Amino acid sequence: MHAARMEAVKPLSVLDVNGNVASEVEMPQLNNNQLREIMRKMVFTRIWDQRAISLGRQGRLGFYAPVSGQEASMIGSQSALDKEDFILPGYRDIPQIVWHGLPLYQAFLYSRGHQHGGQIPAGVNVLIPQIIIGAQIVQTVGVAMGLKKRGKNNVAITFTGDGGSSQGDFYEGLNFAGAFKLPAIFVVQNNGYAISVPRHKQTTAETIAQKSLAAGIAGVQVDGMDVLAVYKAVADARERAINGGGPTLIETLTYRFGPHSLSGDDPTRYRSQTESGEWEPKDPLIRFRKFLEKKNLWNEADENRVIEEAKDAVTDAIKKAESIEKMTIPQMIDSMYENTPPYLQEQMKQFSAWEGK
Repeated sequence: MHAARMEAVKPLSVLDVNGNVASEVEMPQLNNNQLREIMRKMVFTRIWDQRAISLGRQGRLGFYAPVSGQEASMIGSQSALDKEDFILPGYRDIPQIVWHGLPLYQAFLYSRGHQHGGQIPAGVNVLIPQIIIGAQIVQTVGVAMGLKKRGKNNVAITFTGDGGSSQGDFYEGLNFAGAFKLPAIFVVQNNGYAISVPRHKQTTAETIAQKSLAAGIAGVQVDGMDVLAVYKAVADARERAINGGGPTLIETLTYRFGPHSLSGDDPTRYRSQTESGEWEPKDPLIRFRKFLEKKNLWNEADENRVIEEAKDAVTDAIKKAESIEKMTIPQMIDSMYENTPPYLQEQMKQFSAWEGK
């Protein structure tokens, strides 16, 4: 007996690596200001990422997962959403929730392990980043169910990596969302590795996108280094969802140029220089920049202006994060319940005594 196979999938693409339009049919309807704003977000995010890595190595941030290389997947997705849509991120998906409204200093506080980093402001429809691999998938199903029951024309979108698609929560979430035809979008950012485990060792499926077949939902594979292709895929999925067409699984083929995280990962131990070299020309910023320059929508002055804007924003955000009083363990315990149970009150006394020494 032969394993089930799917016909060869050609990833959705709008721009080629030189910034030329490869498919006019798939070109999303965006005006010049929208195109420029997408580029601004990507350049800003790249500089912010570089600064965050530096801050992490200085010990001024805690856990941080670099994002350079994945900007098209992240910014293209978020840009296709409505402000009232909900984003349920994984730990690498900080850019999406910041561009959706979470203040940057709170993102830094989250990285520093401060409780205020997870206190989402009113009117910002995001959840705090999920550190448990794949757990955000089933949470997204719950939010999508709530949106459907309330008759909202909005979606819940979540992100995970290719490693997340190997978790049980991934299959449970897709199956439930399909069975109830929920307004959910599941984005798997396939950067080739679950930390150091290559995708081909995680599954024998030819693509992650085709896993949608088992759940009976729409599935699409996208060139994740092409921001316009990602925007198109998410916009189409959103339109389908709010019109009762059910959920979509989107696999974005992307690449992280840096390590999985700053906590001891060395990508040179499992990725070859040849592989990295093959992805560098596909850099999403270079590709989109070429496209905009040909339309006279972007130039060096625009780029430098955003770079300085990002540097200033990061400097201000980390100063604000560092100015906030450090959180204590008793404070964390005290905020867990409206009425703190006796056993936790006892723990608070113990920790307070310990911290006072």
